[in-house]
Amino acid sequence: MNYQETIGYLYNALPMFSRIGAAAIKKDLTNIELLCKRLGDPHRKCKAIHIAGTNGKGSVSHMLASVLQSAGYTVGLYTSPHLKDFRERIRINGTMISEDFIIEFVEKVKPFIEEIAPSFFEITVALAFEYFSVGKVDIAVIETGLGGRLDSTNIIVPELCVITNIGLDHVNILGDTIEQIAFEKAGIIKEGVPAVIGESHVLTEAVFARVALQKNTKLLYADRKRYVDEYHYKDHDLTLSVVNTATNEKKTISLDLTGIYQSKNLVTVLAAIDELRWLGWKIPEEALRQGLKQVKKTTGLLGRWDVIHRQPLVVMDVAHNEDGMKQVLAQVELMNYHDLHIIIGMVKDKDVEKVLELLPPEACYYFTKAQIPRALPEHLLAQMAAQKGLAGNTYEDVNSALQSCLQSAHANDLVVICGSVFLVGEVNPGIFAIVQTHISN
Repeated sequence: MNYQETIGYLYNALPMFSRIGAAAIKKDLTNIELLCKRLGDPHRKCKAIHIAGTNGKGSVSHMLASVLQSAGYTVGLYTSPHLKDFRERIRINGTMISEDFIIEFVEKVKPFIEEIAPSFFEITVALAFEYFSVGKVDIAVIETGLGGRLDSTNIIVPELCVITNIGLDHVNILGDTIEQIAFEKAGIIKEGVPAVIGESHVLTEAVFARVALQKNTKLLYADRKRYVDEYHYKDHDLTLSVVNTATNEKKTISLDLTGIYQSKNLVTVLAAIDELRWLGWKIPEEALRQGLKQVKKTTGLLGRWDVIHRQPLVVMDVAHNEDGMKQVLAQVELMNYHDLHIIIGMVKDKDVEKVLELLPPEACYYFTKAQIPRALPEHLLAQMAAQKGLAGNTYEDVNSALQSCLQSAHANDLVVICGSVFLVGEVNPGIFAIVQTHISN
């Protein structure tokens, strides 16, 4: 098989959560353990950092990888899902996994795939472990896919565990209370391995404390060590002043991830770096600053308050649940614009009504969907939105929605594309040239 045939085989032959939802989940670690055993347990051959959380885990993963790479380490990075290219999920020092490696890996494990019928995610996790082992990375930053306790990535014993925050998401799988979801995320905590918790919460502390006691390890709450007391946002650059609560010392840090919500993720990353230094990893201050200043350049991160056009200002963000949307809307409130346009599409298994209740009624809406079976049809989304006082038209895909929006938006308007990782991934940057040509003619 060539590369396209190989990717097609993975997409079509294996259950894929992004396409069909909960039916793709294997609720134990048997398959991934069997796969990795067949491969010689590659996950045991490199050190790792394991990251879980409801929101922010992707940003934290990329920020840590960038800092470690700036410190001179060879760094593997596994995240999911991808936006444009499957290979985005697996990188070494920011470079995506090669097509040839994927082809050879799938050919090697194909008989085993047909024997045990793993999920798409299980195969991609095994592929990442194999690639990092062969690539002899110094450390791999591993983001969980969903939850933690039963996530396929949870066969590693890392140097450090990080849990960014806890919110209500994937409630049909992880539980419908904050405490239940915290228990699932806490499942990544390992015996004697320090754990950084990004955000303290009265409903989760007892859960984390109980698991830490069982695992004989320490917890460190990042938001109790530091806080951001001010920020400067101008021309899409973000500078934050971070205060150490113990010493009252201030540190100014620049980020190329310009969403204000990154302040929470930054505090989590700084606490994780503290622990890594304590464990013996050499991370000079200059490497820390440089790594945080060029996360997108170093790791290829996309879709986090991602400015893709000016005049009108068009921003993509993968916010897709209540907490994520609150953060995006807080950013919108800081912006100067004439009219607000929101292009939105969501998937069926999210709490769509909770998200819609947050959205401003004065915006102009473009209801659409990603081209996956899980997507909520645009006309149903529009009907639900109308009940919340939100008005707009429907479009079969995000690019037709964006094209319509650009034809009516003024230069000083703000356009936000959000609601689904998959929707953001389908945006075609070439649409701006098409619309400009149409307007010129």
